[in-house]
Amino acid sequence: MTEVSQHISTRTKQHFRMQMLALIGICMTPCLMSYAQAQVFADYPQTRGRIEQLKQEDFPSWLSLDMQIRLRTEDQTSYQYIPGNSRVYELTRVYGGLTLQPASYLTGYVQFIDTHALGLPVKHVAANMRDVFDLRQGYLEYHHDNIRLYAGRRELKYGDERVVGISDFTNNSRTWDGFFGHFGDKTGKNKVDVFSTSVVTVHPTSLDKHGAGLTFHGVYGTIGSWIPNSILQPFVLVRALPRVKSQQGIYGSEIETTFGAEMDGRLPGSFEYDVLGDLQRGSYSNDSIHAGAGIVKVAHVFTSLPWKLRLGGEYDYATGNPHQNPNRISTYDQQYPSNHNAFGLFDLFGFQNIRERRVNLDLAPTENLSLLFQGEALGVSSRFDSVYDGVAGVVVQAPAHGFATNNIGDGFDASAKYVFHNYWVLNAGVGHFFPGSLMAANSHGAPLTYSYFSITYRFKLGK
Repeated sequence: MTEVSQHISTRTKQHFRMQMLALIGICMTPCLMSYAQAQVFADYPQTRGRIEQLKQEDFPSWLSLDMQIRLRTEDQTSYQYIPGNSRVYELTRVYGGLTLQPASYLTGYVQFIDTHALGLPVKHVAANMRDVFDLRQGYLEYHHDNIRLYAGRRELKYGDERVVGISDFTNNSRTWDGFFGHFGDKTGKNKVDVFSTSVVTVHPTSLDKHGAGLTFHGVYGTIGSWIPNSILQPFVLVRALPRVKSQQGIYGSEIETTFGAEMDGRLPGSFEYDVLGDLQRGSYSNDSIHAGAGIVKVAHVFTSLPWKLRLGGEYDYATGNPHQNPNRISTYDQQYPSNHNAFGLFDLFGFQNIRERRVNLDLAPTENLSLLFQGEALGVSSRFDSVYDGVAGVVVQAPAHGFATNNIGDGFDASAKYVFHNYWVLNAGVGHFFPGSLMAANSHGAPLTYSYFSITYRFKLGK
């Protein structure tokens, strides 16, 4: 009976996997039906689709409600790097928000979150998958002309979110508690944000809260009028933790300063670019911090071809710790990025001790459909540092003598976004990770195929 049950279970999973791939194919099918030009590409974290405006005449003018519902089915063939450990599960996410505007200069907003991972045993549910009915955002906003001041819990999103972002693809997207200020000029092209916050930690079965004190501070500028066809975003970020443990086992405080800039824009000849670079300096108890990271993206849009074809190349680099100086930490601290699809659609790795070469191909067959095909080659920056996951946890610990090779592996991804009747957004994708010699030599050599299909709907109700 056990063998028969296992056989039936395997057949059921295979059948479900075929259904998912069929849904992905259906989502991509419209690309074969039209040569219309689209205005947006598939690059994450761009949001597609509109918010449906539902009107109720007897609603108070100072009150409005909003809702987001997202369902996503995921399939992983080697969950947690275990060969044959196939997992098919459903991620559900519901946001509900209430906006109050008692005065023209004052707005209050409250938003709840309810997320679940159906089909996964509790011991396999990651921290970013489940949060049972909790407060996601709650703040007061004072606004006058081009000045906005906030106090409470809200989102932080800058640039392409590779340094600071909400990680919206995850079931529990990120928010911060603290104080925020936004100051802009009359053109709206130049502005500066300042904040003193602490990231909110998700507790699946109790209230979410941040740690003691405010630990993440920053100034993030946007300059859009100085350089033609370009936007420059300089920033300074400070992470201050009261108690950390150094490499020598000594407890103390951490003061880490990250300063850098991101610049993106258009170049002659239908070229586009996005460049980001930053350095990190500071102290980690009795250790010093010396780290940095950089991202370079260049793409060309073939305007004379149908489907608005866009071909791009990308190189990512984040330092690792070579352990040559026992009193120095050189592992780049990724802090709070949106890491989805940064190092492959499978989201196995984070922006620490890593380097990546990538090729991207965007297609826009119709106004409502965007396609993205990618190939990436991944490696560690330092063979003497660990391999890290998307939340900065250690995936593979480096041995004392270092890894024999820096080859993490290669990946190939295909994804699609389709907007149905303006408000229903369908997302589908499939990615495969080919483990390199580093992973294979350290008990992480199981190839992984990851696929998903999701539906998102958003609406707002007011007068």
